[in-house]
Amino acid sequence: MQRGGNRLRVSVQLSDCNTDSHLWAERFDRELANLFAMQDEIVARLSSQLGAQLIEAEARRAERSPNPDSMDLYFRARALINRGSTAEYLKRAEAFLQCALQLDPNNVDALAAKGWVDMDFGAGFMADDRTTRLASAQTAAIKALSLAPNHAFAHLVLGSFYSAVNRSDEAIAEFEHTLMLDRNLVYAHALIGMAKTALGRAEEAENHYREALRLSPHDVAAHHWMSSAGTSKLHLAKDAEAVTWFRRALEANRNFAFTHLSLAAALTYLGRIDEARIAAQAGLTLEPSFTIGRFRAGARSDNPVYLSGRERIYEGMGRAGVPE
Repeated sequence: MQRGGNRLRVSVQLSDCNTDSHLWAERFDRELANLFAMQDEIVARLSSQLGAQLIEAEARRAERSPNPDSMDLYFRARALINRGSTAEYLKRAEAFLQCALQLDPNNVDALAAKGWVDMDFGAGFMADDRTTRLASAQTAAIKALSLAPNHAFAHLVLGSFYSAVNRSDEAIAEFEHTLMLDRNLVYAHALIGMAKTALGRAEEAENHYREALRLSPHDVAAHHWMSSAGTSKLHLAKDAEAVTWFRRALEANRNFAFTHLSLAAALTYLGRIDEARIAAQAGLTLEPSFTIGRFRAGARSDNPVYLSGRERIYEGMGRAGVPE
């Protein structure tokens, strides 16, 4: 830590003491005007970044283990989940989690992660068995919480389930409870934004995405939050702003098909049809089975304002060449 005038610099380095190898480093420069707020922000960022880096390091270690245990398999699965929401990564992660739960059916972390994978498949328009996937996510989250009632990530999964099945008010309450248990699990901020969009309150959503990004700008999930912010802008017919958010999301992670497809929809409303078709093709290359019909079936609520916004997205995707 170094202080210069009214500014404070905090430098952080993570090393593996067994191998003396450098894993990660970051530097924070902030004004001292509000010391406690700065402290909270630094802690939140470190929590997120260290969590991701430690999972990756544990996954690499587990790969070298001749007889991996349940937690080794969990870490390998989480490392794959962190790489992007594609069917390829999620299926591999799911296989590790199933093995982890065979070894230890009460592995709470693996249960919550299995629920998250089911949510990604069910709510991410990557599977036709949406209802089955969502039910599986709910079951995993409830079992995890029966074993560990204060497991923040399991509450996040349960809130995501509520959000996906037209129970957005309950979802917001669950996400707020998640933040009470672990204020560094900042994904909850972004999910509140998604739930409010489903309630027809898209104009309120951006502040929640920005809060998540403020607390963890380099988060492995940051691309999701940026993409969701773009979706909220599409609902509000603010298409140029939507394009800006989608472009930011793709700079952070190009392995999320829905971002490409949503970008395509936004570009059509700006009259940039050729670019829209290129974006649509990029999304379909990542997820060839995606259809507007599957997306339509995944509506998160019956709120008329929300449904009207989705109609805009369906139409834009169709113009860009996404199959019905």
